[in-house]
Amino acid sequence: MTDTPPSVRAAWARIDAWLAVHAPRSFALLAPPADPADVERAQQETGLRFPQELLDSLACHDGSHGSPVLPGRPLLPAEGIIAVRRRAMDLLEWAEQQGWAEDDDGGEQTWHPMWVPFAEGDGDAEVIDLRTWETYGLVGTVHHDEGGLQDTWPSLGAYLTAIADALDQGGTVGVTAPYLTPDRALEWHVPAHVRPERALTPAPAGGRTP
Repeated sequence: MTDTPPSVRAAWARIDAWLAVHAPRSFALLAPPADPADVERAQQETGLRFPQELLDSLACHDGSHGSPVLPGRPLLPAEGIIAVRRRAMDLLEWAEQQGWAEDDDGGEQTWHPMWVPFAEGDGDAEVIDLRTWETYGLVGTVHHDEGGLQDTWPSLGAYLTAIADALDQGGTVGVTAPYLTPDRALEWHVPAHVRPERALTPAPAGGRTP
């Protein structure tokens, strides 16, 4: 008997419900579901068949606007996936021409053709790894100045479920915890780095009121 993988749609339903009550400003930043035609175009343009978890996530929200809602970077819409991957592939091609495709220590490449980005900001991207059956579905962060994947999760469903758990039950996602700004926007910070002058309050878990 195998364990049922965490559901992307169920995790998004929990995140959405929490945001609607506690952080309406952040909830408003999430886009509506993606147009299936845009998703199909993104797959054709990238030459990749998206994993079901990414399809499910895009069916919930076609990216986000403005500040990140999740702990990492702003979510990409379907058209943003095309643009970010195209830029990354152009940089990879240039690096290969220069002999710089690997990091300075001779480790992993700074980008791989079988990574599909789902969030991006400041040159760093969060991707789903489609390389092999051993890494298929793995979620991680690609930093523009480092090789390989950092801060990995076994799947997008596991990552989103961890976020929903932190909101519903309290706790952290990796090293960051959820906080509310005075105007009820959600932000994620390392607790030791939270500055008093920001007047942030720990995000209320579950049904507690702000």
